[in-house]
Amino acid sequence: MRNTEVKSLLTPTLQSDLPVNTILQGDCISQLANMPAKSVDLIFADPPYNLQLRGDLQRPDQSNVDAVTDAWDQFESFKAYDAFTMAWLTAAKRVLKDDGALWVIGSYHNIFRVGATLQDLGYWILNDVIWTKSNPMPNFRGRRFTNAHETLIWASKSEKSKYTFHYEAMKAANDDVQMRSDWLMPICSGGERLKSEDDKKIHPTQKPESLLHRILQATTHEGDVVLDPFFGTGTTGAVAKKLGRHFIGIERESTYIEAAQKRIDAITPYEAASLKALPAKRALPRIPFISLIENGYLKPGDKLVNTKATAQATIHADGTLSLSCGTRGSIHKIGAFIENAASCNGWTYWYADNGKEKTLIDSYREKMRKNKD
Repeated sequence: MRNTEVKSLLTPTLQSDLPVNTILQGDCISQLANMPAKSVDLIFADPPYNLQLRGDLQRPDQSNVDAVTDAWDQFESFKAYDAFTMAWLTAAKRVLKDDGALWVIGSYHNIFRVGATLQDLGYWILNDVIWTKSNPMPNFRGRRFTNAHETLIWASKSEKSKYTFHYEAMKAANDDVQMRSDWLMPICSGGERLKSEDDKKIHPTQKPESLLHRILQATTHEGDVVLDPFFGTGTTGAVAKKLGRHFIGIERESTYIEAAQKRIDAITPYEAASLKALPAKRALPRIPFISLIENGYLKPGDKLVNTKATAQATIHADGTLSLSCGTRGSIHKIGAFIENAASCNGWTYWYADNGKEKTLIDSYREKMRKNKD
């Protein structure tokens, strides 16, 4: 076993026997067996696709396509591939923390088999994400649709896992619209693609850093440990280092390890102050509506109107609202009553109306939170 160490730039509390910021050389199943149980926060896996290629693939000019023909992607049967998948996913689950999660990427050749095994092992699938490639390889034979996407599965360790998801941060990054499960990104190319001295790709399936950046930003915290059992040329480690996360890589091939190590050593992490994610609203301090009255943002007798100004309610000293018809209750209950709905988020439904301008009551709550910081 060879450990290629990378100097740690982070100082959170970690298990002393956890090989963080290290590339472990060897088979991923045996290496995972040597790691402590429940020790990593996230796993990103890019396992062999088992492409089942039959001969060389040629372009119209008769030149060969640089396809995945390496021995590590070849299995004698689907049964053999399924056994391999079961083995590494079982080993991976052991090292995941109870609230940890896993991402696995694949093509139509393998992702459905991987997904079935995930469910058989008790992982809880949260999303499948379609990575649509903005610059896919053409279908040279013209016998099928151009294969322009890969599928990622995001799964928590179990149905009960309290997995990490920075919903608000992803929404803000997507122009304040919920981040969807179809991601348009280019494949790894240009200066990002690692090449040998004879200008050949070092790894045939190197993933773009943009893909890992989104995954780690969305589903990890600063200082988390991210494990990649099929490390290749180190995209996971490179992005983890930039974003202030720890990584553990497992890789069999010395050529890939050397390229990954050189790549990671050259990276300068982003400034720590720029890494803090937008906090989830449910993680923010709870402030009841009555606190706005107690702290002078609103007062009993003030009027609130709904979003379309079609209804008006009066504030009472106990934090309830009342309508002219006599119905009285919380900001949520009265909003639901007006809309004839099962529920209503009163914080985003009601506006304070002073006759000149309307102010969303949630903005007062945000001011209170800032004053508490």
